[in-house]
Amino acid sequence: MDLDVFVNAHRSEWDRLDHLLHRGRKLTGAEADELVDLYQRTATHLSLIQSGAPDPLLIARLTQLVARARATVTGTRRATWQDAARFLTAGFPAAVYRSRHWWMPTAVLSTLLAALIGWWIAVHPEVQSAIAAPEDLRRMTSPGGEYETYYSSHPAASFAAQVWTNNAQAAAMCLVLGAFLCVPVIWIVFLNVLNLGIGIGLMSSAGRLDTFLGLILPHGLLELTAVFVAAGTGLRLGWTVIDPGPRTRRTALAQQGRAAIGMAIGLALVLFVSGVIEGFVTPSDLPTWARIAVGIAAELSFLAYVYILGGRAARAGDTGDVADTERSAELPVAA
Repeated sequence: MDLDVFVNAHRSEWDRLDHLLHRGRKLTGAEADELVDLYQRTATHLSLIQSGAPDPLLIARLTQLVARARATVTGTRRATWQDAARFLTAGFPAAVYRSRHWWMPTAVLSTLLAALIGWWIAVHPEVQSAIAAPEDLRRMTSPGGEYETYYSSHPAASFAAQVWTNNAQAAAMCLVLGAFLCVPVIWIVFLNVLNLGIGIGLMSSAGRLDTFLGLILPHGLLELTAVFVAAGTGLRLGWTVIDPGPRTRRTALAQQGRAAIGMAIGLALVLFVSGVIEGFVTPSDLPTWARIAVGIAAELSFLAYVYILGGRAARAGDTGDVADTERSAELPVAA
């Protein structure tokens, strides 16, 4: 491509497009049609220059011109309260529902592994002594010990905020790091399972497993479910990198990635609820059965939310991705 000849041939079109974009009044119908035509031509010119005769200054000018023209032609769309309502009632629960075949096995296997680790620690005193010295173990597991006072170590509001932040970060890491072939997600889940298993084992060896479960279940049911959902979604994202199916890897990863971003926002709200329960209900003076009942109610409410609203939205075709009109155009691929 002779760049000078190309520029001389099309400079007038670019100048005309720039002039139309700077008009201070509304365009007439004919001018609007002309702007659309010039926008399409300039986008083609930009593509030709990028592939045939890359010139940084010219590419920068045309890129800016095409971007401004595209914004004028397509208009800008602002998020509304309707978008937020749709996300909460359809997009997020549908995404969680559609990924259930990933997070439900993750939850079952993780729970079984935590129980196995807890049993192994409880029946092997040498493992307990490897975790901590006997006096440290007594300080953790005795009545009024660290396992109990942990939940009342700070004012309820600040404790809830701290717990929410930590759990939201763990969930976000599962979602983001899933693209690295699932390995970081498996490690994050294992660390959570290991901590739970250690607590089960140590408190069980001290004969206080009922106390431990009374402290964990009120907030832990919902909290762990959110972490498992994040982990399952991260694993699904990682598997998309390995096996994108009939889509191109880039397209498949973009679709799953956008849904994962939405999941991060939704799970942050779920973890906020579990954080409030952990900060205000778990350390409260309510009877153990009442605190556990709050946790079960929160868990059942979330599952009903996912399976009723999410199932309905998923069957209607909602994937948790952005609307078709807001996605980039995709080239067809061979079957």
